[in-house]
Amino acid sequence: MGTFNIDRLLTWARIALGIVFTYAAFLKVSMSWLTFAGSIDAYKILPDWAITPLAQLLPWLELALGLLLVSGFAVRWTGLAVTLLLAGFFSAMMQAHFRGLDIDCGCFGPGEKIGANTFIRDGALVGLAVCVTLGAFLRRNTLLHRVQ
Repeated sequence: MGTFNIDRLLTWARIALGIVFTYAAFLKVSMSWLTFAGSIDAYKILPDWAITPLAQLLPWLELALGLLLVSGFAVRWTGLAVTLLLAGFFSAMMQAHFRGLDIDCGCFGPGEKIGANTFIRDGALVGLAVCVTLGAFLRRNTLLHRVQ
């Protein structure tokens, strides 16, 4: 039986998170940005002027972050950006739920209502992103101490 390797586990977690982000971005990029704008607007958080640019830019940001995670480039900062973005998404879902809005989450395009499944999935993704980010920062610190 092999030994447990935290670096290998963090690598697989980073790649899995990157694939999820890339897949979600691909689904949004492949549909009309107006559809995604409708999902964003349904949350009733942002002013009207912010919805269009966010609907047009966010899928491309998700795609870039996903590809960066998969490639392993700048993992500390990419992981931090992904963690903050997912925490923002999760917070928006929570506020919509507590305000009684019966809306699609918009996570993977239209058609998935906010509910227990989306909270479990997105909560797990936030946790995974935190682990990847902390692992990247702690691993760097460990490597720096080994060199000194």
